[in-house]
Amino acid sequence: MVLYTLLEAIWGLFVKRNKIKPQVQSPKQLHPHLPFTLSFTPLRPAPHFLGRPAAMTSLQAAPRLSLRLAPCEPRGRLLPPWRLVLSPSSCRLYTLISRQLPICNAQSYADDLLVASAQSTTTARSRLIAAEREEAKAVLSLFLRQKGLRSAVAARISNKSDGFVEHLISKLQIAYRSRYAEGRELSTPEIRDALLPYLEALLKEHGDSLVKVVENFPDPFAAERESLSYSMILTPTSSNKQKAVARVSTPTSEGALPELVLYLLDLGMDHEEIKNVVRKFPAFAYYNVDRKIKPLVELLLELGVQRSSIPGVIRKRPQLCGISLTDNLKPMMSYMENIGVNKAQWSKVICRFPAFLTYSRAKVEITVSYLTELGVSKENIGKILTRCPHLMSYSVNDNLRPTAEYFRSIGADAASLIQKCPQAFGLNVESKLKPITQFFLDREFSIEEIGIMVNRFGIIHTLSLQENLLPKYKYFLTLGYPRNELVKFPQYFGYSLELRIKPRYARMTGCGVRLILNQMLSISDTRFEEILQKKSGGF
Repeated sequence: MVLYTLLEAIWGLFVKRNKIKPQVQSPKQLHPHLPFTLSFTPLRPAPHFLGRPAAMTSLQAAPRLSLRLAPCEPRGRLLPPWRLVLSPSSCRLYTLISRQLPICNAQSYADDLLVASAQSTTTARSRLIAAEREEAKAVLSLFLRQKGLRSAVAARISNKSDGFVEHLISKLQIAYRSRYAEGRELSTPEIRDALLPYLEALLKEHGDSLVKVVENFPDPFAAERESLSYSMILTPTSSNKQKAVARVSTPTSEGALPELVLYLLDLGMDHEEIKNVVRKFPAFAYYNVDRKIKPLVELLLELGVQRSSIPGVIRKRPQLCGISLTDNLKPMMSYMENIGVNKAQWSKVICRFPAFLTYSRAKVEITVSYLTELGVSKENIGKILTRCPHLMSYSVNDNLRPTAEYFRSIGADAASLIQKCPQAFGLNVESKLKPITQFFLDREFSIEEIGIMVNRFGIIHTLSLQENLLPKYKYFLTLGYPRNELVKFPQYFGYSLELRIKPRYARMTGCGVRLILNQMLSISDTRFEEILQKKSGGF
């Protein structure tokens, strides 16, 4: 039966190559156009394999199957002989080609069958790994949603975190080593059972910074891969990273480091930093120094960026080196200047957030359009982006709009707030904003009072509950001030408890003076002493 299938395949390839309309249904009936005759002997089972009777796991050929071709017109060549070998683990088709024999003008059908059989295993494994990659992304997205992130944000994080997803796949390969050896596909429950406890452990270890760990995950699984069977196929992402790192690590044939590495070392980066940049962005290893790196460095120097700051810019956003200066970078800078970004402040903007210039024109226009819709003037839009270029990284639908709607719901002026504290619009409503609001509600502040506090001190929702608000509020209760003092002066939470609040209060009470909260904290040391002397002298 196996031999018959082989002959059917050969006949089908011949018909397809020569565009012959077949007159017969089987290669048993030789067609006049078929330029070969067949002579073969049947296969017989091998006696035993590992002490067990051989069924279909191992077949041993009797005298070799011989396939001879009659000459093709006008001048023919001969197809090579074939042999069918079935190993215990799989059935593979090997083509034994004798270089002494000429090959048919229509090309060897053996080539096609060899490629098909050789690619079958690789294709299956590639599809398996691709499927598991999507499953791992789905599990990661599910986990992030369970921890309070919006669906769109969780999906974006999982889709952009290729390094971490590959790390999850390596964990699967270790957890189910025997399953991989057998080539069996993992089920969705098995993948979840392996990954969810691991993600929970990472959450306990990293806490609120887990998202940053996921997004900026390095290439941590090279050592893990070494413990796996060498038959395991490295994923394309892992392989590309390894090749890129090797490119900047291996000396040239002359014994010197690559030109890119030498230039960056001279610029002030160390070799390990360069490797980390390549792990983060493998394409960087292939950038031409004269066409990519040097032009960007020269532009940054022209804009006023200090030479010592340029390595930091490259570390944060190596993709900046791959952007065309004439086609993308400079036109984007002109557009930003037209919407109000201060031209003289480009060095500060780039050092704060190098990715600012890597966003597309469409992305920038969407953000600018929403700020205009919010009620921010064109002049102030430029000021906001100059002072806080990170705002451009916030999604309008996932960050800006829901955050603005929430602030409005508690009585805050969103348009004014985004100018005072644009970083607040990058916070998650459920996990960050609402807990701060609830903190004050639990202490009998009304929603109207909270709105007033937000309008007066915009960064109040960016402060830490445990490290800032709670200890300072507890100390405030010991000062003897009425609660509305915090409504009038919520900036109290912005001062250092140990370095400002406690020393000022001790000094004030020591002089027998009572100042309002604003006066006690906001004035300079000199002015503070003058007021104390005046007040104490009056008594």
